[in-house]
Amino acid sequence: MFRVLFLLPIVLCFLWFMFLRHYGVPVKQGKKGFIYILAFSAFVLGFFVLIMQLTEYSPTEF
Repeated sequence: MFRVLFLLPIVLCFLWFMFLRHYGVPVKQGKKGFIYILAFSAFVLGFFVLIMQLTEYSPTEF
């Protein structure tokens, strides 16, 4: 799961871009949506890093 987590902001930004194109909204006007997506993704990443630190998780453990 952690290996593909970096795809979250990429996929969300792509979907937002496609939404903007579908409704004819300029990308400059939809810039705030990209900022929200990146902030949400940073929050999710920070949450997982915090949980990994609290539980002393190492990705090589199975």
